[in-house]
Amino acid sequence: MEKGKGVMGSGGRRWGVDFSDNSTSRDIPDPPGFCRTSLDQDDSTLSRQKKDAESNWKAQKAWEVAQAPMKNLLMMGFMMWMAGSTVHLFSIGITFSALWQPISALQSVGKMFEPYKDNKVELLGPKLLFIALNLGGLALGVWKLNALGLLPTHTSDWVSSLAPAQEVELSGGGC
Repeated sequence: MEKGKGVMGSGGRRWGVDFSDNSTSRDIPDPPGFCRTSLDQDDSTLSRQKKDAESNWKAQKAWEVAQAPMKNLLMMGFMMWMAGSTVHLFSIGITFSALWQPISALQSVGKMFEPYKDNKVELLGPKLLFIALNLGGLALGVWKLNALGLLPTHTSDWVSSLAPAQEVELSGGGC
């Protein structure tokens, strides 16, 4: 036997597997848990399962988008608390930012949930939650404007627009 050469049988290779055998009936039984009927499912069942999984994913993502303003609400509340209650540039800027973000988000509700539209996905609940959280952010901004004294809520804020008081003459006998 020459050095470096293996023992060759009459079939060519000593260890070889013929993968060209396409017969479906074999002597080897299926392993436990394996079912050939699951492999033979029609494409409509698989596509329906895929569509259901995609619908579930879209619904989950829609709820995540709906809950996103809650994080912004907490952050804005903390920033407004840190800004204090004195009227200066930083507190006014934070307050108007807290008002602008919910307004712009409310204007784009349709765009936010456009990728998740599907016949099987109900978007009313996520949209209502999104709108409610943004209205809460808007209320937080209005509360901060009131705390800064920038909202005209007292009568003294409207004195310049009130009609002048008329003089009342006293008729009758005086002292």
